[in-house]
Amino acid sequence: MINESQNNIIFENCDYSQTEFTGNEFDSCEFLNCNFSETDLSDCDFIDCKFENCNLGLTKLNGTGLKNVRFNKCKLTGVDFSYCSDFLFDVGFIGCIFSYAIFFKNSLVKSVFDDCTLNEAQFTESDLREAEFKNCSLSGTVFIRNNMEGADFRTAENYIIDPELNRMKNALFSLQGVSGLLFKYDIVIE
Repeated sequence: MINESQNNIIFENCDYSQTEFTGNEFDSCEFLNCNFSETDLSDCDFIDCKFENCNLGLTKLNGTGLKNVRFNKCKLTGVDFSYCSDFLFDVGFIGCIFSYAIFFKNSLVKSVFDDCTLNEAQFTESDLREAEFKNCSLSGTVFIRNNMEGADFRTAENYIIDPELNRMKNALFSLQGVSGLLFKYDIVIE
């Protein structure tokens, strides 16, 4: 598919791995059990779309528009979201795996990460105001120079966040998670 517009279509059990889809537009489409691993989705627009049980590992998103796109139980290993188009960038994730994913200067205001694994991911200079990390594992994930004001980490676990490197006014954390904010001080909390 090259430079096509797809509307209200359900793509199911498709294998597009290592394929080039550049320049396509998908509006109100659903992708169910599809394999997009190492696929080039550069300059595509996804508007009001849903991905469910899809593998998007190492997918290229150069200039890709993600406008009100929801990912449910998807594998997004190594995906670099920093190359996505900023225009109307709006994403949500439930039960996804983001190992080694990159968010650099992304606007994730009020974005929801629900029951996700974000091991070794990177959030740098991103806008995470009022973002929610519900029941997420953040082992090894790096947070540097983000605006995390009002973000909710109360049910997240395994995070290490340096409050001196991030704006965190009114961010929410559980008492059990406080040690992840004090890690660099080498103090013992019992």
